[in-house]
Amino acid sequence: MSIGRLSIRARLLLGGVAAVTLSLLLAAWGLAILFDRHAARVAASDLGNRLVLLVSAAETDPGGGVSIENAPRDPLYERPYSGRYWQVAAPSGMARSRSLWDYTLQMPEDSETDALWLGAIEGPLDATLLAVARRIDVATPEGDVALRFIVAMDQTEIAAVRSGFLADLAPYLLILAVALLATLAGAVGLALRPLSVASRRVAELGAGRRRRMGEDVPSEVLPLADRIDALLAAREAEVERARQRAGDLAHGLKTPLQALLGEAARLSAAGADEAARGIETIARGIRAQVDRELARVRRVGEGGGACDPLAVAEAVAEVLRRTPRGAVLDIDAAGPPGLTVAMGRADLAEALGALAENAVRHARCAVSMRCAREEGGIAVRVRDDGPGVEEGLLSRLTERGLRLDENSGGSGLGLAIAAEAAAAAGGSLVLCNMASGFEATLVLPKTA
Repeated sequence: MSIGRLSIRARLLLGGVAAVTLSLLLAAWGLAILFDRHAARVAASDLGNRLVLLVSAAETDPGGGVSIENAPRDPLYERPYSGRYWQVAAPSGMARSRSLWDYTLQMPEDSETDALWLGAIEGPLDATLLAVARRIDVATPEGDVALRFIVAMDQTEIAAVRSGFLADLAPYLLILAVALLATLAGAVGLALRPLSVASRRVAELGAGRRRRMGEDVPSEVLPLADRIDALLAAREAEVERARQRAGDLAHGLKTPLQALLGEAARLSAAGADEAARGIETIARGIRAQVDRELARVRRVGEGGGACDPLAVAEAVAEVLRRTPRGAVLDIDAAGPPGLTVAMGRADLAEALGALAENAVRHARCAVSMRCAREEGGIAVRVRDDGPGVEEGLLSRLTERGLRLDENSGGSGLGLAIAAEAAAAAGGSLVLCNMASGFEATLVLPKTA
């Protein structure tokens, strides 16, 4: 996955992890340098103190030699090549620690002064030594004698101390890293909370549980919320204007269509049956198109929502029982209470009403509507005990304007309207023949 497709949270966390890791590495590096300098100062101070003791213990003889009466007492000075050394050089002799064995330390050229010299020199076994050196002129009866003092230690000791320091420091750096990353995760979550609020509000808008984003959102997303609300308001106004225009169109066409149907009736009474049927077919076609567009506009205007399918089914059944055809049929609705589908009540009533009217038109004795939970959502089944449909026509039943019974008076749009409403809500319409009768099932998504 490319960086451009990562979420904001992932980008912030990756950037934060990289920054914390780099910061801790730089901190460890800096602490190591500071520790080296501190350890070098401590070592230099210790070597300087030992040099002072060595100077106080040095004795010269008349021949220009030197001896150390009370040499510094340290077992490391007695073990050969131990890493701790001292040496005193005189014009006619030399004294040195047993640890040097037969090795002679070279006096640095720039240490031929009375000032204390600190630096690195070469030692036994090609080791690099940290040394302090000083030349001191000692007055004797024969004249001044120049004594050159060197006290040194192997620098690997400082490196070993530094390694131990870093090893002790590592667990604490790890604890600090965990604490910083936890703080980073919390800060990122807190910073992105306004976006989570906006996302939740948008989801509620889509589910129909909210009409506007509202102003009770964090200030960071308030401009976005205001823009979305403005777009929603503009859309609702446009939909309302479209509904009004559709209503005006339907009202304007109603009178001419009635006049055409009346003219067809007069022609039929006068014996011109073929002309009457032609006019009636044209008028019914126009009315079917108007009904379809009106249904579509109403569905767009409803804009989603949620409702109880059982309550809608009971209301549809009550209306159908009052019709002449429904009064002689057994129409019932049943299902578990508490179901909620992600579809507006008006949309579901229109779709379910179209299916139920179709069932009433073809039923012999009974029409049933059943609501039930299914794996894919919630199913609302409308079943009649009529003759059913030819298998070859099942796949064509949702085509607009298709009528199996030309004498039924229907527009041929009921199943098409129901299928479109179900698809708009994210569901589907399933049609099938039963052992005795026909069943139409609306499979609708349930609300979160």
